[in-house]
Amino acid sequence: MTTYDRTAETVLATTAAEGPGRALGITTWVFQILLGAFMIVASGAPKLFAVEAAATGFDMIGWGDWFMYLVGALEIAGGIGLLIPRVSGLAAIGLSLLMIGAAIFNAALLDFPVLTPLILLAFFAGIAWVRRHQTQRFLKHGFKSVR
Repeated sequence: MTTYDRTAETVLATTAAEGPGRALGITTWVFQILLGAFMIVASGAPKLFAVEAAATGFDMIGWGDWFMYLVGALEIAGGIGLLIPRVSGLAAIGLSLLMIGAAIFNAALLDFPVLTPLILLAFFAGIAWVRRHQTQRFLKHGFKSVR
């Protein structure tokens, strides 16, 4: 293998490890900001403040208010996590799992439409995929500075 081949290999490996290209990175950040705001303001906050519309579905489940507050807190934490670069991939994974649970509850117990949680699941899974390199780095190094 020539020096040129090794250099090209190194460049390709480094580029692949750095994550998405500029356009995909910017597009993903736009979605992260919009979805983060949605999860904090429109989804999590009504549950934490026990807004009647949010409480109705949880009353039908019969698990009490604690479950509504838990889900609201998780949604707000996930929305905030989407806005923090180092943990945005992990937040997207957590919100994906939350949307799977929401779709199951909506379909099996509540007879609510499952389209909204499935659409959100697709967006969160896409964010998790694009941010997978950040997630791998975070799991390897934690909050330590990685250059």
